Amino acid sequence: SSLLPLRLQLARAFARQPKAANGTVSTTTTIMLNARKKILKEKGAAPTPLEEEVAKTLFDIEVSPSSDIKADLRDVVLCGAQDLEVKNRTALIVHFPFRVWKTVQKIQGRLIRELEKKFNKKHVIFVAQRTILDKNFRRKGLKIRPRSRTLTSVHESILEDIVGPTEIFGKRTRISVDGTKIMKIYLDPKDKDKNDVEAKMSTFSAVYKKLTNKEAVFIFAEA
Repeated sequence: SSLLPLRLQLARAFARQPKAANGTVSTTTTIMLNARKKILKEKGAAPTPLEEEVAKTLFDIEVSPSSDIKADLRDVVLCGAQDLEVKNRTALIVHFPFRVWKTVQKIQGRLIRELEKKFNKKHVIFVAQRTILDKNFRRKGLKIRPRSRTLTSVHESILEDIVGPTEIFGKRTRISVDGTKIMKIYLDPKDKDKNDVEAKMSTFSAVYKKLTNKEAVFIFAEA
């Protein structure tokens, strides 16, 4: 799907902003417009209040003199954000365009910590936006379907995104008596004490279920 040029999205947003008596845009509006540069929505769709809040937080971190990830954040934009209720906690899922994902991965741990400070008590999860091509891909003018665009491959990549910056150590699929499949995902034991990873296990499962409709249980591999 096509993306409206960012300049056009900003021009439209600017035109909708209330002006002061002298025709200038207020400081608050300028801050919001700068934050809007951190959002890239498909077909120029309007961002939600949550997406604007996440974008403003990313912009605040980027312009903070004390931030050690400001240079990396300069080219990072988000394309979506959603809340997901998980037991006694809310998970904040932030979606990034695939083209900026490598940059996000470089600062993933530090950026998650910063966002979790701002969004008090939320578990923050990052996911790259990927397009799944179904078996009718030839109708779209493609001769072959890249393996990275198959349903299986995209779901595997989502697993790796969700647990980042922790790494997956191994996987095992268990088939229960009624035929349902449950995946056991073993995480790197050296990350057991990092960033409350252990406390996020149920969040990882809930987010994976939300994004793929598949069941997965996350545990640490034996050291």
